[in-house]
Amino acid sequence: MNKIVECVVNYSEGRNKEVIDAITSPFSEVSGLKLLNVEADEDYNRVVVTVAGDPDIVKEAVIQSVVIATRLIDMTKHTGQHPRMGATDVVPFIPIKNMSMAECVALAKEVGKQIALQTQVPVFLYEAAATASHRENLADIRKGEFEGMAKKMTDARWKPDFGIDQPHPTAGVVAVGARMPLIAFNIDLATSDVTIANKIAKAIRNSSGGYRYIKAGGVEVKQRGLVQVTMNITDYTKTPIYRVFETVKMEALRYGVSVCGSEIVGLVPMEAIVDSAAYYLRFNNVDKDKILETQLEGLI
Repeated sequence: MNKIVECVVNYSEGRNKEVIDAITSPFSEVSGLKLLNVEADEDYNRVVVTVAGDPDIVKEAVIQSVVIATRLIDMTKHTGQHPRMGATDVVPFIPIKNMSMAECVALAKEVGKQIALQTQVPVFLYEAAATASHRENLADIRKGEFEGMAKKMTDARWKPDFGIDQPHPTAGVVAVGARMPLIAFNIDLATSDVTIANKIAKAIRNSSGGYRYIKAGGVEVKQRGLVQVTMNITDYTKTPIYRVFETVKMEALRYGVSVCGSEIVGLVPMEAIVDSAAYYLRFNNVDKDKILETQLEGLI
């Protein structure tokens, strides 16, 4: 019975192609593993790398990649719009086929232990792999970012799960965990005022009384002369893309601002796109089985 696990590794480098190529090299042309997506963002100065395959093969490739990232990325020189705490910022394992969440948790713990041993980068376990309730939410672990992590880790509540009790001098710390698939979704606003994006993010995110499965913030994208409401949709079956998009449009109206675009970062489940298409096109008889490629699975 073939097992498939997905790993969506986030690294704090979105500008230097040579570094990105080196980081992703352990995922290239490896039997039993497929490099699905590499998505770099210069403003965020971050690259999101999605791989999937046999759990043991994915585990070894991820560890090799983190070792390379630790050597090549210097967080003391890093700037970017996205919150970050380490050269390799977050390593989530996601069950795809014949994998249980418990197996992903075990995999996260194995990888976390090896990262600490091989790189001397402290590791926090999060989401389903968390060892305490206050460590489940990635945003809580990342709070303070790279610059504030040394002080944060003097608190007994923030001792790492693996590794020494202080951040690596240039690579910071890393969160390794297990979770269900999420959608990284950004909505563009036709304004350069990031306070508007922050207010809208506050209105929609769960922690401020918004949607249960939304984590959101505002960021400025200077190269494009606009701001974004950037978010993670942690359960698209309960909070669909179209609902969030329409809510952001509605909230933007109060500030006289329009929504001028949106983007998916990384990969997205087909069901989430079909669901939004059904909403906007008012389909009454469509699901993923109506998609041609679904019926051709195994042939192409």
